[in-house]
Amino acid sequence: MYRKAAVTTVSNGSYLQGQANGRLPSMDSEQPAQEGKVVLKKKVTLLRGISIIIGTIIGAGIFISPKGILKNTGSVGMSLTVWTVCGILSLFGALCYAELGTCIKKSGGHYTYILEAFGPLPAFVRVWVELLIIRPAATAVISLAFGRYILEPFFMQCEIPELAIKLITAVGITLVMVLNSTSVSWSARIQIFLTFCKLVAILIIIVPGVIQLIKGETQHFKNAFAGNDASIMGLPLAFYSGMYAYSGWFYLNFVTEEVENPEKNIPLAICISMIIVTVGYVLTNVAYFTTISAGELLLSKAVAVVSYRNKIQSYIPAAVVFVDILLFLGEKNGGTMFFVASREGHLPEILSMIHVRKHTPLPAVIVLHPLTMIMLFTGDLYSLLNFLSFARWLFIGLVVAGLIYLRYKRPDMPRPFKVPLFIPALFSFTCLFMVALSLYSDPVNTGIGFAITLTGVPAYYLFIVWDKKPKWFRNLLDKLTVTLQILLEVVPSEEDQKS
Repeated sequence: MYRKAAVTTVSNGSYLQGQANGRLPSMDSEQPAQEGKVVLKKKVTLLRGISIIIGTIIGAGIFISPKGILKNTGSVGMSLTVWTVCGILSLFGALCYAELGTCIKKSGGHYTYILEAFGPLPAFVRVWVELLIIRPAATAVISLAFGRYILEPFFMQCEIPELAIKLITAVGITLVMVLNSTSVSWSARIQIFLTFCKLVAILIIIVPGVIQLIKGETQHFKNAFAGNDASIMGLPLAFYSGMYAYSGWFYLNFVTEEVENPEKNIPLAICISMIIVTVGYVLTNVAYFTTISAGELLLSKAVAVVSYRNKIQSYIPAAVVFVDILLFLGEKNGGTMFFVASREGHLPEILSMIHVRKHTPLPAVIVLHPLTMIMLFTGDLYSLLNFLSFARWLFIGLVVAGLIYLRYKRPDMPRPFKVPLFIPALFSFTCLFMVALSLYSDPVNTGIGFAITLTGVPAYYLFIVWDKKPKWFRNLLDKLTVTLQILLEVVPSEEDQKS
């Protein structure tokens, strides 16, 4: 079913290939006139790298996760401890990815590292669950948060209809997908500005909290660990909520091929970003508890709105989450992994093609939209969070375990940046341990995620290994590929054609 598009170009698509080779003038001002190549370009600087990481991390998580963490820890003090520990663990994971990103200079993130360490089967399963579970479910979670925050000020006195939330977020997702698909260059130009806006929004929450502390509003911090009912069963779900809020530190590795001076800029961008985000998140939660009690937070479905009743401040979370959707659905995040997997022959070849003028893997971006809509209308926020977190942290733990394995399998591999061995050992053990425990803590949602993950094994042998598919089936795929090429105006990357 899936073939490596880097080797050949469908003959019937020669017209579009001719366009890409210069027969149709490019409308992208960022492409030099003397170049007619359709390739991904190196234009991610240190500042842009920091903006990608911070801009991707800060978003829905800081408004969704406080309730999930508090619910599974039982006290203000323990919840702040979990926030801090998750920040440290995320830094450890980010440092491990910094080593992987500087010694394996290929885009694709988790997929590429698993492929290098453990081979094609685990790598295929990783991209399989990314396509079916992680990416659409994560986008649906962000979308549900956006819908609730945008509607909450209008329903202060009554419950918001769930259908209304889902309808408005469906419109938001569709709008953002169109924006990213139509003008990814536009999205790239304002990435730093959007990150700045997110930081300002977080500061608007933090500053009033600090002022409250100065005024002596500390009643919610007295006996901070009283009533602590954290248990071994609740711990993995608190971990999922916390790590979800910090998730995003790995996205720079998806575009390693586009980073300037990756040996220096990837580690620097990760370390600077994680310090900023961890401090910001802990202070944000402190700010929440200067205004509302633990009981009020648990009863709330929109913590920032309850914490800050002013309507202007109530719209801050919605604006931040909307920007989060914008960057989350952008080409730089999910699309690139599917693009790289398609280049390796693990996904349909259309997903490895690039738009002739925009120079972005357009099919890899838009393929997520229908799957996200399904998740949006069939799940609720916290069940989806546990559902996607199982698969996400299972494979992130596997990636970091692969770093340890590569130390012994390929000791001579150049490693410009190298972390102490205890860091990947501790991080991978924590991830895999929490994933195993979650099967007992939330057997339904994590069990479904586990079952879908296992389907990747027979899918690999059916779609990848089995090469005696009927001729009519192969011809049908070829015709479908050519039709999509014409409709989307996409062609194989010229770098792929030369390989």
